[in-house]
Amino acid sequence: MTGKENRDWDEQTNQASEDNREKKVSDQAEENSESVESVLKEIMSDVEVPSSLKPEAVEKMLEKRKKEQRKKYRWKYAGIAAAACLCLAVGITAGLRYGSSGGAGSSGNGSLADGSETSAAGNPSDAASSESTADGSTQIASAEDYDEIYEYISKVQTEMEKEARAYSSTSGNSDAGAAVSNESAAANGASTGSSGAVRTESAADYGAASAQSSDSSYSDTNVREEGVGEADIVKTDGKNLYILASQSVRSVKIVGITSAQMQELGEIRLDEDCQISEIYAEDGRLAVLYSRTEYNDGETGYDGYFRNYTCTDVYDVSDPSSPELLGTISQSGYYNTMRAKDGYLYVLSDFYADTAAARSDTGAYIPEVQGRMLDAASIYMPQTRMGSQYTVISAFSLDDPAEKTDSKAVFGVSGLCYVSTENIYITEADYMTADSVQTSVRKVSYHDGKLEGTAQTKINGRLNDSFSIDEYNGYLRMVVTEEPQTGNSIMPIYGSSTLNTQDDMTSNSLYVLDENLEIAGEIHDLAKDEQVYSARFMGDVGYFVTFKQVDPLFSVDLSDPASPKIIGELKIPGFSDYLHPYGNGLLLGIGMEVDEEGVTTEGVKLSMFDISDPSDVQEVSKYVLEDVYSTNASYNYKAVFADVEKNLFGFVCYGDLTEYKVFSYDEKDGFKEIFSRELTGYGEARGMYAGDTFYLISGNTVESYTLPGFEKIDDIVL
Repeated sequence: MTGKENRDWDEQTNQASEDNREKKVSDQAEENSESVESVLKEIMSDVEVPSSLKPEAVEKMLEKRKKEQRKKYRWKYAGIAAAACLCLAVGITAGLRYGSSGGAGSSGNGSLADGSETSAAGNPSDAASSESTADGSTQIASAEDYDEIYEYISKVQTEMEKEARAYSSTSGNSDAGAAVSNESAAANGASTGSSGAVRTESAADYGAASAQSSDSSYSDTNVREEGVGEADIVKTDGKNLYILASQSVRSVKIVGITSAQMQELGEIRLDEDCQISEIYAEDGRLAVLYSRTEYNDGETGYDGYFRNYTCTDVYDVSDPSSPELLGTISQSGYYNTMRAKDGYLYVLSDFYADTAAARSDTGAYIPEVQGRMLDAASIYMPQTRMGSQYTVISAFSLDDPAEKTDSKAVFGVSGLCYVSTENIYITEADYMTADSVQTSVRKVSYHDGKLEGTAQTKINGRLNDSFSIDEYNGYLRMVVTEEPQTGNSIMPIYGSSTLNTQDDMTSNSLYVLDENLEIAGEIHDLAKDEQVYSARFMGDVGYFVTFKQVDPLFSVDLSDPASPKIIGELKIPGFSDYLHPYGNGLLLGIGMEVDEEGVTTEGVKLSMFDISDPSDVQEVSKYVLEDVYSTNASYNYKAVFADVEKNLFGFVCYGDLTEYKVFSYDEKDGFKEIFSRELTGYGEARGMYAGDTFYLISGNTVESYTLPGFEKIDDIVL
């Protein structure tokens, strides 16, 4: 988004707020006995929503802003950061199993009679939560009925109003209290009159583990988990390119690539109230994942609200010139992400309950799938007695999508999602129930379209991204940063609860959890005064990068979980915020170079680490792009093209110019830039290959090049 567009958006927002505030403040003084929520409804009832403020426009703007802020962050703050990469030799399968099985109410730790907890070694510890499920087991508890769910969202609303009143009392301005309540509600996706507020966090930002398809005929999206497919803005089946046209978020273009001259073969166009997020192609099927917004005028015309849905249209594209719609699956909420495994799709969306809804208005706080509300038994309840957001999961066959296979909703606060080859993990940060930030983990197994909640737990610390959580041989590994906090506010921005960001207050921990999410092994106080910045687990070995200033790269042997040992140390300037396996004994790092004092950024840095001996990890080569201040690899793993067999990797570089660059690596000569193409506009770009041709897709333009020479063959404007 341009600076002018940002200013226009801000001006429209401020003007709408000021006009209505001036009109209503005098009326509010006479009605101060009303609840904060009622005041908010009255204030906002006659606001005309500009097109730029409608959910689909705001969501798009937030995504762009997020990327811009990420780039600004790198430029402003990364200059004082360097990294320590902790190489964790995680001996899980042969590791000892620590901790007793939890009694009633335990979620991974044993519980003592007095309510205190035991750690893995049997000593008092608060590493994991003692929150219980409804039946006192470690299983996820389903809702008993809608009344129970309504009780949870009512608790959220009550806490919000209480804190809004406290803020108003402190500031001496009742209108300010209402404004705070409004902002907090919007941040939690629970603004008045809407069952789906602006999504503030994109599931797109999260992790990756393997790279391209093992089938050398064409490349695939860089995915988080090998063997689990993911959607993206561009896909190929080796014969065609399927492209989400950047100039129209309602259109998918199909481009034939079976000959040297590319040809536009067909198009899928959706209605005006739809906005496509991603697409997925497999075996003659194309899934188009999009958001659809419905507006209801309400009873008076002034109490209208938006309802947001995530939809998946599945097409038969065996004849690309005439795609045939096979079926549509619809579910409440904003699109989060999707996964594909063994012919089934698993679509995840974020549904925000209206915490101010009346008990009778179940559609405002209960998610729907295919136009029907989920029954209470299909809704898994949070570990605390409050909740306002759901992660809705729908599973269905790609071959026969007419009937959904299964649906579940995980209630609480929608957060980071990680999907292994067998389980879906829904995590959420908890800033309310302990002295330090905690992460709640709920586990939902999946197989052939069937979903079942199996376990839950809560541990101290927060995840950096989905690279920081990984499943292997039935065990879940998590590396987290632990940060103390003060207070128990539901409104951490305006309330009394704030994270303590003092450097001397942070540390990092690694947990190994068994299939029941009970702690099997753990290590604490890693890289004190630093935070996890990137991670990558590779079988029995894990790596993670922390940063503060110039710090060493540590190797930690965890083959015996009871006795972790630091076995190596390497001091290097700079840090990697994306790690990628690069063949036998090598690990690629993409991040930033800083000077030896850790003060000034000197450009994007490529690092190649020799990890053949985890006890002696070495940075064997580095390459600095001095005129580049960030890459899209920092915030979107799907944007990275990497093929180890072809010895190629590429991504978008941001500097004075925006360019797509492709590199290779040689043990003797190190990194080599072999292709660079300037990009116009802000839109995303993807690189991929089919056969011996490389395709660069940017905006509505596709260019083809020879492999390995990168000589231009053709281009097409869609």
